[in-house]
Amino acid sequence: MPTDLSPLIAATARWLTVAYPPCGGALAAALCEAQARQAVTVAARLRYPTEIDAGLVTLAGPGGAARLDWIAGADGSGEQPAEEWAWRTWVDEVVASWAAALLTDPALAGLAVAALAGAEHAADASAAFRRLLDPDDVDRRAAALLRHPDLLAPVTGLHHAQLRDRLTPGPTLAA
Repeated sequence: MPTDLSPLIAATARWLTVAYPPCGGALAAALCEAQARQAVTVAARLRYPTEIDAGLVTLAGPGGAARLDWIAGADGSGEQPAEEWAWRTWVDEVVASWAAALLTDPALAGLAVAALAGAEHAADASAAFRRLLDPDDVDRRAAALLRHPDLLAPVTGLHHAQLRDRLTPGPTLAA
């Protein structure tokens, strides 16, 4: 069973950068995309923490961008041929919502990256997610729309409670 989340990550990050485009030229676009990809990667790894989870979403598909388009006010239908919009079927609404929350709340982003430490996908979080955790002024300017809490509030609010639940340790069972 395939367990590669890269199509889901790429499509969801692309949706975020299309819905909340970069502010500036080519460098701003690259920086905005890097921040979106880092947030989506963390969100996807939290949402699908095991190879089995990743395999199941790869098999079943994540659901697509239609509801996100409606909520964000983006026109997802497009005038282009369907094959140019096929990537949109790989957008994961929950992952997009969680990524939006991470982009707009630095404390939550820190908790999310820390939660990955024990996961199957664990990596050196401080280096791998620097633009998400510690954006500099250039990063912030490039992704001003992507990090704006008021603009992302409709998307963030979709599944914010689920993200909080995922990051909050549950009660432990008494022995």
